[in-house]
Amino acid sequence: MLPGELPLVRVSREGLLPGGRDITPLITYASAMTLDAKILTVSDSVASGHRDDLAGPLLADRLRANGFELIEQRVVPDGVDSVAEALVDMCFEFAGLVVTTGGTGFAPRDLTPEATRQVLEREAPGLGELMRSTNAFGPLSRGVSGTVGACLVINTPGSPKGALESLEALLPILPHALELLSGHRDPHPPDTGGSTSTSSLG
Repeated sequence: MLPGELPLVRVSREGLLPGGRDITPLITYASAMTLDAKILTVSDSVASGHRDDLAGPLLADRLRANGFELIEQRVVPDGVDSVAEALVDMCFEFAGLVVTTGGTGFAPRDLTPEATRQVLEREAPGLGELMRSTNAFGPLSRGVSGTVGACLVINTPGSPKGALESLEALLPILPHALELLSGHRDPHPPDTGGSTSTSSLG
């Protein structure tokens, strides 16, 4: 494997496409860009020290196992202001992935999507749709995703299982998304469903 080359990733999407059609794209991304990530845990009980952060470390381990360098992990209480302020700070002059966990449900204090929307410059609804498709309880997550400068922000649920499943649904496409976001113009693999131009969708 060459320096900066990511491992070959095989993804089965059985059941995610209409009619249960199975697509197994084989994607290789070889670029010199590094993959940096930050994790924001949103939880009143974790922030107050009454509960351990279980989802954050799991996300960190999975990101490292997939070639990401973890730059920062942070914990904030639930709420629009606390989450929005943390996201603004974490995205400032940062190029990479920012994953939040927690605050995406229906409880009164679950306000991570509202906070995230205040910060996002462009939403990426397809990412949220893909994450929600991984679990029968996925539609109960109101998480959003999108970009802030050269950052890609994704909301995942607070449960360790839900957070990990959501991240795993996106891992095969995250390197390419970050590559496009950084302004790199590498050709697409033809079997991703797009052309060999600079974007899979146009």
